Amino acid sequence: MPDALNTFSAWLAQAQVSESRLTPDQRSVLLAVFHFRQQQGHDSYSTRLLTHFLLHCDTGLKVAALARLLGVSRPTVSQQQGMSSKQAVQQAHHRMDGRPYGKLLPRYAGAILEFRLTHPDASRADLIDFIDAAFGVRVSRIALYHFLKKFGLDRIPATPVPPTPPPGDPVVSPQPLPVMPVPVAAPPFSSAARSTRAPS
Repeated sequence: MPDALNTFSAWLAQAQVSESRLTPDQRSVLLAVFHFRQQQGHDSYSTRLLTHFLLHCDTGLKVAALARLLGVSRPTVSQQQGMSSKQAVQQAHHRMDGRPYGKLLPRYAGAILEFRLTHPDASRADLIDFIDAAFGVRVSRIALYHFLKKFGLDRIPATPVPPTPPPGDPVVSPQPLPVMPVPVAAPPFSSAARSTRAPS
């Protein structure tokens, strides 16, 4: 939080909330929210939790005032008005599994193909972790499924692995096949007799 907002009064002032008009209950709730912000920061998940809490704890504050206090838009706050706590948590999970930093681009297909060929036993979760580490993009399983299908990467066969003999069994090398002579046909118009007359 910026230095100018390091006090409770400054935080209220920037949100255009009059401290003198707050009831004791409102002040207690907002003071707790302020300390939560100081401890946890301004990441989207903390903001989502606080938004849901403030909307459903009957503070009497308007949605616009809550949005200013949390530093988000009014529509963002309004989206959670009809949500249950379970739905709010599910939405946070969907965002975590979704695309907070970007989306899958066609140029990623080559690296994804290479990963799938070199890691034939990798799960979809492993592939999602690879994409996150390689490109900084966290995608959902549905988005990954459509991407793989679009570029034909969902039909990559597993690399065949030669069978390994059980331990203790001798390794028998295959015997080479015998080389058979190939008959050569005689040239045309030839015979075993001499073609020139013998000296008389």
